[in-house]
Amino acid sequence: MNKIHLLFLLAIVGISCVPTDQPVSFVVSNALSFERNQEVIQVPIELIVLKKGQQLENFGIADEMGNLLSIQYVDNNQDEISDGILFQPTVPANGQSKFFLKELGAEEEIPTSMEVCYSRFVPERTDDYSWENDKVAFRMFGPTAQQMKEEGAPGGTLTSGIDCWLKKVEYPIINKWYKKYESDPNAYHVDSGEGLDNFHVGISRGCGGIAVKQNDEFYTSKNFTSFKTLSKGPLKTAFELNYSPWSAGDSTIIETTKKINLDKSSQLSRIEVNVKGAKNIWAGLTLHENDGQVTVDSLGAWVSYYQPHGDSYLATALLAAPGFFSGSEVVLSEEKDLSHAYLNLAVNEGKAVYYAGFYWQESGQFEDNEAWELYLTQFSAQLADPLVLSQIN
Repeated sequence: MNKIHLLFLLAIVGISCVPTDQPVSFVVSNALSFERNQEVIQVPIELIVLKKGQQLENFGIADEMGNLLSIQYVDNNQDEISDGILFQPTVPANGQSKFFLKELGAEEEIPTSMEVCYSRFVPERTDDYSWENDKVAFRMFGPTAQQMKEEGAPGGTLTSGIDCWLKKVEYPIINKWYKKYESDPNAYHVDSGEGLDNFHVGISRGCGGIAVKQNDEFYTSKNFTSFKTLSKGPLKTAFELNYSPWSAGDSTIIETTKKINLDKSSQLSRIEVNVKGAKNIWAGLTLHENDGQVTVDSLGAWVSYYQPHGDSYLATALLAAPGFFSGSEVVLSEEKDLSHAYLNLAVNEGKAVYYAGFYWQESGQFEDNEAWELYLTQFSAQLADPLVLSQIN
């Protein structure tokens, strides 16, 4: 249940710049009735004044006992200078945890952690863009795959739906599976112990692709046209996809960018769509054979689809960020790939924000569908009441 809360000066009560020769201590507060240990938050560079010659990379984050935590430096404005430190605190129910910025000595090192939050463009498999963390993996499809489909060439793909890669290991698999693909294109469709890709997208929305509804019809974009990788590391990956304008009935939809974040231990990717030409967009979950169970929680602003999948079960879900939920709709069709559970999202100031993800029973990440839906309910509560970081000296 991860969420990066960028709490800058105006959002952090009592924060001021202090010299680096004085430890910067802060607390993270949790107002909810359950422990939180899977959210990634950011300490902004404004908390400290760097001495001449220092960089943010000279500092780590330690707990009250002085133990250094796993962190990730981030460059939010993409100017090639780190301007924040991400970390993943454990905070008790209705409680607080204390931490401090620690200047690293010559012999001190940040705890090593593999790059589990990873994403990249994949030209060796046409032109996918794939991303993953320690729980889930996804991919979307680019312009070459679209062109191949439109020209009738084998191997083409025309969809802006989101594909799920069903992994059941915590280490990264993207590069490994694509490497196997190069020698055997069917390799990652077979479970060799790490999981497999047996999730069908087709022309559907897959797990979270968007549509615009006009006169009771749903219209969708084509494949992404370009990409930009923003970050990857032990705690977060982020990237942007761009799309050409597309038609929705009499309207032209300009989807300028789709920014996607995935944090460590989260089942759900955060998706921010920047769009003009529509007051609402609809994020969809494909219903495949229409043999599963749709659950809608309007209070929590989420919809989930629990379905038989191969010899197991799969649950996909969509969850609106606070302020964007406008309802839901289930659309059944006899045409292949056109049955969906939709989440209706308001476009506020040119954007809509939602989360999309899944759990696969074979991964062992949840005991059952009830536990999965509790996860979604708690995830929604965390978005509504984020962890608060406050300086205490």
